[in-house]
Order: sequence, then structure tokens, then C-alpha cells
Amino acid sequence: MTDQIIRVGLVDDQQLVRAGFRMVIDSQPDLTVVGEAGDGEAALRLLAPSGPTAADVVLMDVRMPVLDGLAATERLTAAGGGPRVIVLTTFDLDEYVLRAIRAGASGFLLKDAPPEEMLAAIRTVHAGDAVIAPSSTRRLLEHLVEVLPAIDPAAHDTDAQRAVAELTDREREVLVRMAQGLSNAEIAGALIVAEATVKTHVGRILAKLGARDRVQAVVTAYEAGLVTPGSDRHRPA
Repeated sequence: MTDQIIRVGLVDDQQLVRAGFRMVIDSQPDLTVVGEAGDGEAALRLLAPSGPTAADVVLMDVRMPVLDGLAATERLTAAGGGPRVIVLTTFDLDEYVLRAIRAGASGFLLKDAPPEEMLAAIRTVHAGDAVIAPSSTRRLLEHLVEVLPAIDPAAHDTDAQRAVAELTDREREVLVRMAQGLSNAEIAGALIVAEATVKTHVGRILAKLGARDRVQAVVTAYEAGLVTPGSDRHRPA
């Protein structure tokens, strides 16, 4: 167990929302709120790596004045070494999901999520994983695929296709299972291998795709046409 304190930034134009988040976060011995901002521009000044209140993890709202959360996320994460960003969202904001991943978000948190889910999300993202638990991935992807390119070979992203082509057959199989929302343990059971083996495959997949986490890897799989909405089958390499 580490004694490291996770530094959290709160970015939301509603002060009451920030106050509620701060109360929950500051109640934890391993978390502390280092700064709050009511718009993206203020967040860049306050929470950037070189700033006096640099954060490890930022909870970022999308719709805000001056500079929206997606633009702020992109600028915070562009240079590398900056905070990991959790975008605050609701499922009626599906049009923002893909843009947020491309902007550098590490995951998503529903605004009405229970406190324990928010705390777990902060810790998970700080540890370098996706904020979306495998059990929630299926539900998110049902919405996410609606904003992905039409399943037409001409619409597929060629960069994504080249990245997926670097995967081995087994890695592509694991990626398809990830896109189905399976956890490492569930993938291990389906493929009849050890969970540690699946974890190794996932690590290699993320590295080859240049993905920060499982969610970004799955988006790449959709963009490459490896998997298609409403289908559990993948296209041959």
C-alpha cells in the first residue's frame, strides 16, 4: 500500500457540484482536492503540470463557459506528463464520448454516480487504467458506437487499421473480447488461459495501439473495423 496522496482537480461551472465532490474526496485519507475551476481556461492556469496546484487526476465537466471541457482536456494532456482526466458526463451527451477519448480523456464518470464509484474511478485512473469498469463497458459501448464511423470499409480509419495489423491473432482475439466488455478474468475463462496471460496480452495491445487504456483500445478496434456495432464477431485480419 502506498502513502502517496492523490491530488485531484475539480472543473465544473456549478459551484454546488464542486462543493459536493470536494466534500467526498477530502474525506479520504489518500485523496485531496488541490484546486477548483469554473471553466476550462481557468483549469489550464490552475491545474497544469507547471502550476502551483498541479493535479494528478482532474474531474472535468464538458459544457462550460470560456473554454469547454473537451478543449481543456486536449490542452492539459497534449504535452504529456500532465494530469489524467476523467470527463463528467451523462448518457444524453453521447456525442461527446468519442471526442473526449480523442482529446486525451482517460475515462468517464456519470455525474449522478454514487460517491464510492467516483472515489474508485479516481484511484483507478491514477493507477493508469481506464476509469470505466469492465462491467460498465458494455453499456457505454452501446452508446459509443452510435457516434463511431459508419461500418463501411471506406469509413474505417487507416491509421487504426495499421495499428491493429500489428497485433497477433491472439491479441486481436483478446481485443475483441475487450470490446464485448469482458474483464480479464472473463476473457481468461473464454480463451481457457491464465488471467495473468490475459493481462500480459492487454498490456501489449495497449502498447502496440498507443492506447492509454482499454476504452481507447476498443475505440481503435471499432475505427479499424475489427469489431462492429451489434456484432460479437471480428473481421479477419
